[in-house]
Amino acid sequence: MSARTAIALPALLLPLVLFLTGCSGSSSANSGGGNTDGKGSVTLNVGDQKGGSEAVLRAAGELDDLPYKIRWSTFTSGPPLLEAVNAKAVDIGAVGNTPPVFAAAAKSKIKVVAATHGTSYGEAIVVKKGSELRAVADLKGKSVAVAQGSSAHYQLTASLAKAGLSIDDVKVSLLQPADALAAFTRGKVDAWAIWDPYTSQALRQADARVLTTGQGVVNGLGFQVAAPAALDDGEKSKVIADYLRRLHRAQDWVFKHPKEWAKVWAKETGLPYETALDSVHRSHGTRVTVAVDEAAVASEQKIADTFAELGLTPRRFSFRDFVDTRFNAGLPPSTAAPRSYGKGH
Repeated sequence: MSARTAIALPALLLPLVLFLTGCSGSSSANSGGGNTDGKGSVTLNVGDQKGGSEAVLRAAGELDDLPYKIRWSTFTSGPPLLEAVNAKAVDIGAVGNTPPVFAAAAKSKIKVVAATHGTSYGEAIVVKKGSELRAVADLKGKSVAVAQGSSAHYQLTASLAKAGLSIDDVKVSLLQPADALAAFTRGKVDAWAIWDPYTSQALRQADARVLTTGQGVVNGLGFQVAAPAALDDGEKSKVIADYLRRLHRAQDWVFKHPKEWAKVWAKETGLPYETALDSVHRSHGTRVTVAVDEAAVASEQKIADTFAELGLTPRRFSFRDFVDTRFNAGLPPSTAAPRSYGKGH
């Protein structure tokens, strides 16, 4: 679909296509050399996404006086970032809860080394404000747009199961966000399963309302994934530990400075400021740094098993085999409550 259609939104979707970041199971992407920060004899190669780790670390002042170098490479989605980790082109990078499942299923050389836990209000199934659909059970026989293999795909499956339905009880339209937006806006589908910032955008600009969210259905986890070779390098492993501590502090800064971060995020990505702030309040600012513990492994295993049952991954496997817990010390459990901005956000 063209970004230039009769609807007003696709012009805003062009930058948002970058947000197939942590969620999409399959998406084309380009990577390229970015900035280099810091000084020293050790260089950490970091895979990043637009408005991601580099932007938040810089905004929070965590790249000042860096005692090692960070060379940034930018990717438009999680899967190719993890391909670069597998190829040792990148030492570490941030993704959502789904790309590690697909990478592990493909037997990639990756290790999940850190996690964040946020609210899942941004993971939503939306319908038009005037829709007669009032509950997930009402989706039976209806059409739902969703990106294949995305976190939203899992959320749709799990939400249907909670309502006593299966994925076969709905008409699934496998569409990436730009195409899904057009279909949703034109009434070609009855519902749309999405994630933030698309959720925030749809609610503000696509005449949408939330049918259900991922709260209590999806795990709300995001991950830092590293190359085993980098972890086996003593000096680089120390640098990774420091890098993770800086990200921890930067996430704390985001929660305390939502408006300041929303301005930076909007500038970096092309998001409207109001949409960016909504997304910070709804999900992005709520994240807390947590341990990659047994509960996290179990919830990811559930996602992996679900996608295997749907035939979206080639094999069953143990997610635990793709986890390194050396950086867990002192962190709260993965089930620790996310932060909250209170009612009205």
